[in-house]
Amino acid sequence: MVTYYFYDRRLDGEPDVPLGTDFDQAIKKWDEIHNKAPRIVGTLEEAFSRWEKEVLPTYTSIETKKGYAKNLRTIRPIFADSTWDQVDMPSIKGYLKARSAKTQGNREMSLLSIIWNWARGEGLTRLPWPAAGMERSKWKNKETPRRMVVTDQLFEALYAEGNQLLRDCMDLSTATGMRLTDCITVLMPRNDMLRLEASKTGKEADYDINVSQVLPELVARRKAMRTNHLMLLSTEDGKRVTHTTLRYWYDKARNQAYVKAALANDDEFMREIRRLVLRDMRKRAAQLAGGLDEASALLQHNDKRLTQRHYGAVAKLKPTR
Repeated sequence: MVTYYFYDRRLDGEPDVPLGTDFDQAIKKWDEIHNKAPRIVGTLEEAFSRWEKEVLPTYTSIETKKGYAKNLRTIRPIFADSTWDQVDMPSIKGYLKARSAKTQGNREMSLLSIIWNWARGEGLTRLPWPAAGMERSKWKNKETPRRMVVTDQLFEALYAEGNQLLRDCMDLSTATGMRLTDCITVLMPRNDMLRLEASKTGKEADYDINVSQVLPELVARRKAMRTNHLMLLSTEDGKRVTHTTLRYWYDKARNQAYVKAALANDDEFMREIRRLVLRDMRKRAAQLAGGLDEASALLQHNDKRLTQRHYGAVAKLKPTR
């Protein structure tokens, strides 16, 4: 038998505030409300505050933490003071409609659903997520995947202007399909096998460097360096690579490639260079793969439709006659 505690507000014409099932915690929350302490009990801020302290630090991916923290800062001012019954389908659709960054708004609603369902498990609310079972109604903002083809010309223009670190990163990403975070953190290979544990998904994979055109030279160059770490990629002075370091060298190389295209009066190529970002090397890996099946396996996707939608990989078919 489970006992649920509530703060009775019927005399005020307000809905009762759920206090959970733990008696001591219920008394504490009752005291906060009854004695007019700063009130977060019964509002989404209670869940935001606890989730931020108890759950967010448990994520191992730095990028996931940063993304969730950013999304929480955005939705907090809008929903923090709301009680659970005040957040319904029209209100979250209204938020998405008013949001100028449409795709980012979808990410923020995904986080809100994660926190909401966590709160249900903690007894902070009994109400289901308002959009539960609404997947087919397409209630979120429509997203258009970013289409970018990294041609040989585009790749070589950037590669020619990059320093050795940037070139190594480009080679590693296009050879393996690794995300940038994984390129930075992957360890030196053992017995000619490069072991990846993907930071985003936790999936593991081994790459035989001997069947690669670029990895053996990269590894040999790294072994000849004096460093204070075990990562495959390294700065020229033997230090660990950071996103900031890579961004600096990438921006510098792209600007130099852009200037050369401008001097050649190639406006279309200038636009392509400006659109190119370093994470597009993962797209190039998909393009270089033998087809949709190989691209999906290389990028470690469970669903080939994801590979096709976001990375432009297509099935290569043989005509029957």
